[in-house]
Amino acid sequence: MVTSEDQTSGGDDRALTEALAAHGVVRRFPRNAVIITEGDTSDSLYVIITGRVKVYLSDEAGREVVLNVHGPGEYIGEMSLAEGMRTASVMALEACDLSVVSQKAFREFIAQKPDAAYHLVRKLIRRLKTASDSVRNLALLDVYGRVARLLLDLAVETDAGLVVPEPMTQQDIGNRVGCSREMVSRIFTDLVAGGYIRFEGKRIHLLRTLPKNW
Repeated sequence: MVTSEDQTSGGDDRALTEALAAHGVVRRFPRNAVIITEGDTSDSLYVIITGRVKVYLSDEAGREVVLNVHGPGEYIGEMSLAEGMRTASVMALEACDLSVVSQKAFREFIAQKPDAAYHLVRKLIRRLKTASDSVRNLALLDVYGRVARLLLDLAVETDAGLVVPEPMTQQDIGNRVGCSREMVSRIFTDLVAGGYIRFEGKRIHLLRTLPKNW
């Protein structure tokens, strides 16, 4: 669940990424455009100004697992700064404006703002923790446990209670937790019937503590 401390930290991060974005060239990508392809080489990172993107892995059969979804104030492609291959693909979920920052421009930015290095390292550590949590969940939790964990991780406290603000389809959730859309549908049907969740469009409201087992 997102806390007020996370939101305060997020404000600091957004100010940092806005300053970083000023060192790049803004490009617009249409919905469903593949921005980064796994295995490619590049020395640039992208700062998201508007829109949302998904970071994902896919196989030759077209199956995919979504690692994360990022929006304005975040950046993607930072692994390229180590001069290696892209480790995941990135697709625009909606029309996006991204600032493309070259490795040279990034180094100049760090030289001008040495304190920024600490904030960037902190963000990378958080992403590494998120990745570790995802691996642990896939290894130790059943499908229901992974769905419940995702909902709790994404939920934000509002005046209306806990709400998952990110609009997600059942297929989106299946891609995030590594299961089929049909399995997510069955889980949600039972949670709605039990009064645990309700839907408003594609947004999910958590009405009471989710059961430990399904």
